[in-house]
Amino acid sequence: MTRSLTLPATGAPPASFRADLVAELCQGLDRWQGVFNSNWQEDDRAGVLSQNRWQAVCEAGLTALTIPEAYGGLALTAAELAQVLEYLGSICEDSGLGFTLATHLCSTCIPVARFGSDALKAALLPALAAGDCVGAHAITEPDSGSDAFAMRSRAVPGPGGYTLSGEKCYISSAPLADVIVVYARTHPDKGALGGFSALAVDRHLPGVTVGQPRSKMGLRTAPMADLHFDAVAVPDGALIGREGQGFSILDYVMKWEILCVFALQVGEMRRQLRRSIDWAKGRQQFGQAIGNYQAVSHRIADMHMRLEGAANWLSRAVAAMEGGGRASLEIASAKLAISEAHVANSLDAIMLHGGAGYMSETGIEAGLRNAVGGLIYSGTSDIQRNRIAAMIGL
Repeated sequence: MTRSLTLPATGAPPASFRADLVAELCQGLDRWQGVFNSNWQEDDRAGVLSQNRWQAVCEAGLTALTIPEAYGGLALTAAELAQVLEYLGSICEDSGLGFTLATHLCSTCIPVARFGSDALKAALLPALAAGDCVGAHAITEPDSGSDAFAMRSRAVPGPGGYTLSGEKCYISSAPLADVIVVYARTHPDKGALGGFSALAVDRHLPGVTVGQPRSKMGLRTAPMADLHFDAVAVPDGALIGREGQGFSILDYVMKWEILCVFALQVGEMRRQLRRSIDWAKGRQQFGQAIGNYQAVSHRIADMHMRLEGAANWLSRAVAAMEGGGRASLEIASAKLAISEAHVANSLDAIMLHGGAGYMSETGIEAGLRNAVGGLIYSGTSDIQRNRIAAMIGL
């Protein structure tokens, strides 16, 4: 069932904000809501991404959000993108679907559009915009998680291109990706600045092996697998940006990844709170609605306060990115605040629903399983606290 369009309140948008375009996109999402939510729990249990739902994402224009108009995209600004994705999170119960979309937009569309050569843009962006080509990126390795630039994967420069060898693990969208932005060492004698490069690797090249799909606690409809590169011949034209620019490209990309993923989470928190309020008003115990009991009403008040705090941090991060600065402090703060608020609210939602919240068929417990991942991916909570402490002078 669709509902009337109510855009999220993420603060005053900048003067360049295209409100009509955002409203049109969100109204389009309302039309696809039934497809997004059909049988999602069955797919969550099976750990599969529904082709019908991904096709709906493509037809709704979501795969084109961050791509320049010249290549068939919509070129949304940070503020516009945050509102569209927050709205998607508020109506789509399949969190893995939103996460897969964010991976596509941030891992591949953004770095190619921002740093790719004209030839690479022409080769990849139209298909990425249409969703015919699915993107992913490969950063994490068995011995380098939070310490991303301890990676051992090598891309050895040679005549006509690079020889790529190494292993990547926990790669979101690896089982379905067509192009993978791989970060690897190109100059081992250099450090993070100058030692790493980003390559847009065709998943179907000889020597690229995708491992078996990983089984996860949450976000089960967002496929994940390990990747192995065995002397893969990658052409020169696959280089994104300049050789040795991998660190700055990844730093840029991660800001957008946090913006996208946690805008979705703010939307999910809005949906979660609406459902909890409806339950508290309708559930009768001891002769009255449980929302009349202070223990319940205070829990819901806490959920509201956490949600508004998360939305405010998202708004601050968007404003900082729109302002053209590095936005590092705001991004780290938003990621930390939103991820931890989402986990707390998800646990409260289960408590409010009691036994029903613990049952898988209601979908309430899935919110907690999905939210926990936000404490880990895109930089753990501990890493974000380290960054914040350093940026405020410690």
